[in-house]
Amino acid sequence: MAWLNHVLQPLEGAARLLQQLPRSALEVIRGERASWQASRSLRWPYLPLDWNAAGADSLLQQLELLLPHGFDGVGPAGNRHPAHKSPLTCQEDQDIVNQIEADLIRENRSNTTRTAAYLEVYETYPELHWSLLAHFVSRNGGYNMTDLQGGLMDGVLDQEQREALYRLLERCNALIFQDAYPQLQLYRHSRRLGRSCFHLLPYFHVSAFMKPVWERFWTQRESSVLTVALIINEQNYIEGRVVNHPYFRKHVLDTASFKAHDRVQLNQVVFPLEQDGGLAGLVLERFARLAERIEFGKSLYAMLFGHAKVLDRALAFARRVPHEGSRAEYWPRLFTPEREQALYSPEESAALAQTEWLQAGRRLYSPVLKAVWNDTPYEPIPRYDWFQDGKALSHLHRPRRPYLFEISHKHRFGLMKTAWLHDAAALADGLTREKPSSNH
Repeated sequence: MAWLNHVLQPLEGAARLLQQLPRSALEVIRGERASWQASRSLRWPYLPLDWNAAGADSLLQQLELLLPHGFDGVGPAGNRHPAHKSPLTCQEDQDIVNQIEADLIRENRSNTTRTAAYLEVYETYPELHWSLLAHFVSRNGGYNMTDLQGGLMDGVLDQEQREALYRLLERCNALIFQDAYPQLQLYRHSRRLGRSCFHLLPYFHVSAFMKPVWERFWTQRESSVLTVALIINEQNYIEGRVVNHPYFRKHVLDTASFKAHDRVQLNQVVFPLEQDGGLAGLVLERFARLAERIEFGKSLYAMLFGHAKVLDRALAFARRVPHEGSRAEYWPRLFTPEREQALYSPEESAALAQTEWLQAGRRLYSPVLKAVWNDTPYEPIPRYDWFQDGKALSHLHRPRRPYLFEISHKHRFGLMKTAWLHDAAALADGLTREKPSSNH
């Protein structure tokens, strides 16, 4: 009768999954109500984003003047390389370039080193708002990387799919750091020396778009304008190098599984406000759309720096909890980085439906990054300037605070949906296994 138990157990599990479906509709309603109430409690007091409309307009005029001038040589797909950089004649400038190149190699080893480096820059220069925003977005990149080898991905994606998605996440994370970190370090050296060092931006292949932005920031210290410009720059930087790269289109972005991920709103970016507590955050609905990624980044910025409670609590969390990539960093009563202490399929969705937190020994497996992925050397970066027309300039305007941004309930419901997919895959695997021979 062993074969009968082999068939009945998956059927019983499937019945449990079906019983949870009515609860899912209720969870959506409860989630909207919970988000509204929790967002209201976090909304006040507002922090001024200090957007200088006149300054932004002046910057737009400078950027428009760059479009027909200052480019030399044709790059891939008709793109042009930035104007030729002049030879370094000052030993001090050469030392700065050498130091930044060495620092970049050291800090760009992995998601964890990048995430820590962003926080260190912000702690030293809190006017660089983008660096704290990048710290939290990079944290989420690490969480997404470890999710691929976590308990809820067993059976949902095969190893080849996981590795392709990891390469996408890692490539985006590494390339943004490769482009942005030298810019942040040039500001550090400018502060140290008391003079602008942004004439050195071309030595790090930074887009011509950023030079007038940094020169204006050096004199005006308009943090919001700089942050929005960096968001525009970095998303355009990865657009051609990653998002529209043929490998990533074929193996990740155009696959049915990735599109389904978008449709069920699982692309969540969360900012922990405390351990086993609230999360601020938003849902990115269509990752492959450049304009949507830019406006999403601006909304995250307005959420983080536009609400005193969000900024204070998120920053306190970042200072207190080092980033290693496990979701147990912010919800240790739901996740564990220890595989032997984790809950195993097909029990996750039922457990999540029954109780808010999970007891020790029966939590979701969320490993630390170094336990499941090695440091990844990446291929050479295509060297061309993305700034070829005025499309990006339409995004250089005041960011708006989102109205609903407390995401704890929606985040947990997203885990529930992933658990359903995971448990359904495990049950389907049980149903399709070959029935043992009656001779045994």
